[in-house]
Formats: sequence, structure tokens, C-alpha cells
Amino acid sequence: MRFLGVNIPDNKRAEIALTYFYGIGLTLSRKALKETGVSPDVRAKDLSAEDLNKLKGWMEKNCQIEGELRQIIKRNIQRLKELQAYRGTRHSRRLPARGQRTRTNSRTIRGNVRKTAGSGKRKVDLK
Repeated sequence: MRFLGVNIPDNKRAEIALTYFYGIGLTLSRKALKETGVSPDVRAKDLSAEDLNKLKGWMEKNCQIEGELRQIIKRNIQRLKELQAYRGTRHSRRLPARGQRTRTNSRTIRGNVRKTAGSGKRKVDLK
């Protein structure tokens, strides 16, 4: 099912289905359902058009989701880079920005994949 430009799985409960939106977690999902009066136990495919309209109105009024939120985050990071703040320079160098160590354990953000001789199982040939 498609709702506000996002594919929502049909067989998930409503409170879980709403978490497929970028910017909505479980807590905000439960709050939305409670304030709109929609049952959190109903499946996404069983939501009526009236329920969907209530949710749409609530989300547009109270949340920043999807593209709008991504743009805000991108602007905030760009501002930090322009100010040449510490966090901004870490973002521009593609290093951890929240105080994590870099001597070890920063492989994913640096794109540094292990390339040592001992990594990976050797295939044994049966004779």
C-alpha cells in the first residue's frame, strides 16, 4: 500500500507500518495513533480512508518527515561545514563526528574494509 509517497507493508500492524516513514519511530507512531483515535492493532491494509486522512492531517501538522527532514539535516551539516566547526570538519573528512575513537572501529564510516590475510575461511579441497 502506498501512503504519502511511501510503500507501507500491508500485513504489519498500523503502529509498525508508520515507522516506515523516515523521521517516525515507534514512539511517535504510537502518539499519532493515540491522538487520531486509530487502533494500533489494526493491519495497514484494513485502515479505512477516513483513518488514513486523519493520520495524513496529523503528520502534516505535527511532523517533519521524508524529504523535508532530509533537507533540514543536510542544511544543518552544511552550516557546520561553513562555520568550520569541529563537527563540520569531521563530516567533510568523512570521520566519526560524535567522539568515537578512530584508531579502531571506524571502518564503516571510513569505508575501510578489512583486507588482511587471515580474514575469511579458506576453502578446503577434498582429494
